[in-house]
Amino acid sequence: MPQSSLTLGYVPGGTPAKWARIWAERHPATPLTLQPVDAADAAEAVRTGAVDLAVLRLPIDTTGLATIALYDEVTVAVVPVDHVLTAAEELTAADLEGEPVLRPIDDVVTWTAGATVQHRPETTQGATELVAAGMGVLIVPQSLARLHHRKDLTYRRIGDAPTCAVALAFPDGPQSELVEEFIGIVRGRKSSSSRGQAAPAPKRSAREKTMAKQAARAAAGKVASIPGKPKRGRR
Repeated sequence: MPQSSLTLGYVPGGTPAKWARIWAERHPATPLTLQPVDAADAAEAVRTGAVDLAVLRLPIDTTGLATIALYDEVTVAVVPVDHVLTAAEELTAADLEGEPVLRPIDDVVTWTAGATVQHRPETTQGATELVAAGMGVLIVPQSLARLHHRKDLTYRRIGDAPTCAVALAFPDGPQSELVEEFIGIVRGRKSSSSRGQAAPAPKRSAREKTMAKQAARAAAGKVASIPGKPKRGRR
């Protein structure tokens, strides 16, 4: 039985909206469900079939998966708005030296700086609340800083920190037509080149039609004016 719908998982801070919009325009009769998944569970959700594809962060265990690189996120430090680190527009690892840094259990940044706080909150959101309480600095991808934004917090880019890679993951091996179609959208395939679809002939404007008629008449006039063999007169 052909697959009748598609489920796309995405980790916190993931941004699948652009591809979902394109999908809805091209396949209005085929539902695309956006399913939030925890960063730690995203890869397994694809492997078990809980979702057909997932927007997730690397590095992860990609056993049994194929991935397509999507974009790289800037790494930032989340701090209270009145913190001394806000004096700079951009930070470096050296600026964080001696600063207490919170590392939640669901941390997605493998790079470390500063002095790691022994207590590890369960979630990034929980760590954000501790930052607001003055317990330390939080290092996250920029999208997570925006996701957990608070009026009493801000963030600064860490210039010498590695970026956080975001990728589309799907089961390795042959894919269904719908999964292939979604992969094509992510890779930038135009609607006219979608599988099984032919590009429609472009419609001409009224002006273009008029110009075409005039050109045809002019061409006919030139043909009529070409001299042929002289006709024989009557004897």
